[in-house]
Amino acid sequence: MKGGYAPTADLIRKKTGRMPVVAGRLRDPDINPCLLESDASTRCMDEYNYDRERCSTHFLKYKNCRKFWNSVMIQRRRDGVKPSMPAAAERDIILQAMGKMPY
Repeated sequence: MKGGYAPTADLIRKKTGRMPVVAGRLRDPDINPCLLESDASTRCMDEYNYDRERCSTHFLKYKNCRKFWNSVMIQRRRDGVKPSMPAAAERDIILQAMGKMPY
């Protein structure tokens, strides 16, 4: 990193033709339970020219999603359930059992 500049994932992908491992993991629905909320907030920021106030509801949904799944992960660790973060299919079953989105 020269002069405080850190290359973005898009720039790295253009140079190497592939996505960095960390960025790829964040795009994996089995690892990131809040992918839809994250994408919605990013789209909102792009759509409203990065006016954070106009996208605050999307940010709140993402924050609540992260809180909810983090609490599920902590509880599963306490109970000794592996993996601590349920896979995407298992998360869908959990949400269906609740009847509505908890966030």
